[in-house]
Amino acid sequence: MSQAPHGRVHTIFHDTRDFTPFRDGHVRTPVRGLADGVGGVLSGVLSGRDQARISVIGNVPRLRVLSSRPAKAMHDAVFTSTEPERLLALGRMYPGWAGLCLVMAGLLTYKHGGYLRASELLQRGLTTRIDDDASQFSSIYLGQVVTRVEVAERIEVPVLFSEESVFLSLSHCLREMGMTESALEAVVGLPPSLPSALARCTAAYSLGRHRDVVLWTEGLLNTDDLSAALLLIRARSQRARGDMDSAQAALKEVLRRRKTSLVLRNDALTDRALLALDQGRRTLTPWSKRPAPPEELETLEVIRKDAEMRRLWENDFRQLGGE
Repeated sequence: MSQAPHGRVHTIFHDTRDFTPFRDGHVRTPVRGLADGVGGVLSGVLSGRDQARISVIGNVPRLRVLSSRPAKAMHDAVFTSTEPERLLALGRMYPGWAGLCLVMAGLLTYKHGGYLRASELLQRGLTTRIDDDASQFSSIYLGQVVTRVEVAERIEVPVLFSEESVFLSLSHCLREMGMTESALEAVVGLPPSLPSALARCTAAYSLGRHRDVVLWTEGLLNTDDLSAALLLIRARSQRARGDMDSAQAALKEVLRRRKTSLVLRNDALTDRALLALDQGRRTLTPWSKRPAPPEELETLEVIRKDAEMRRLWENDFRQLGGE
């Protein structure tokens, strides 16, 4: 949980903004990934756009007639090029645009799966100031740019160009590189939302910060697949802390909503089975707990072992004495 400006306490998943840059997330599966890939290729062919370019919602925004030379070059590099090098060359040519060029090159590289290089470009872009012309170009033309970001394992969210798209992409790159602490730091300052909460809790769970995960997700309900995925992480952190009853309650909430993704429901059922094993049960019903062995039987077994060891010792002693 985090502290609000007016002293109120709110959770990291509760977004109070009227407008957010997020669209509906989805759970990636091998079949769905293949279908999305084929569908993307077909839509790209029909729309005349190369799928290796930066993605946009709808049509590419038209360039204004009286735009400056840097704006024309930037528009062409962003919406028609598939090579980050073109954006980097433009940034060297116009230093006032370098920060924006580095960020867009980083997002394009991220889309291509180059996590190491994307992280370097995004971090350099975030620390490079841009001039007013570049800032105005960003607000006019880049609002339709969308990046599909993996905020948790198999959970992808399309994010409109914004602070969130850059930092969530950077956080995913850092997680892929094994820099989990840095990945967590990259999303700590983002406004509350389910995608940023998923990214934050995914990193915290990997670091073993289970208490933080439980506090951050307090009061969460299963309203969509993103919240269901976050509840799964909450249940696993509670299980790691030994709070089996709370973990079971979180998994029950995942299974409550009938339209929850089948993949997430299967994960919840698997976690329930693991809970049963941890508690020594065949099921999670109260009467199925495996009884502990009687104390007198354990004592009798110890006596039997001691007697057997003494018998072996006496035999060895007789052999050494020539008996």
